[in-house]
Amino acid sequence: MSPIEAAATLFGLINVTLVVRRSMWNYPFALLMVSLYAWIFFHEKLYSDALLQLFYAVVNLYGWRNWARSRAESGEVRVEQLGHLARLGWLAGCVVAAGAWGALMHRYTDAAFPWWDGSIAMFSIAAQILQSRRNWESWVLWILVDLAAVPLFAVKGLWLTAGLYLVFLALSVWGLIHWTKAKA
Repeated sequence: MSPIEAAATLFGLINVTLVVRRSMWNYPFALLMVSLYAWIFFHEKLYSDALLQLFYAVVNLYGWRNWARSRAESGEVRVEQLGHLARLGWLAGCVVAAGAWGALMHRYTDAAFPWWDGSIAMFSIAAQILQSRRNWESWVLWILVDLAAVPLFAVKGLWLTAGLYLVFLALSVWGLIHWTKAKA
């Protein structure tokens, strides 16, 4: 447990709590968190998660802009819903991407747990994109990610991060409930 992991954990708690509440203030905390976690995961040879943090930085900037535009139009951040075929498409895309990315990490890197880490990364990418688009279905993916991430981080000895993802799991359930009530 390092001071960097402690700071990333704190920023993560603040970030996700603000996302659940549909607060635009989540974005500065998200950018701080992902910067710190990129460093942590790289040093733990969780390369998929390290690269994921860079992706998060870009998508958080997009989400910040998208949420600001939504808020300006309606006075609050609106929640959107995918159609049934779109949901199936996103799920199928996640499964295919997880398999492909895990295979690449397994073959070309010395990644620790390339399939497990890679699957978490690919589902996280989809969840982050959907969240930036304000789709309530993002919370279902975040719940799956959190359920997979807690044991991975525990195995790697990242106890604060494992604990953070347990809290993220609870916040994701809260987010799912809160956002489905607010959906358009």
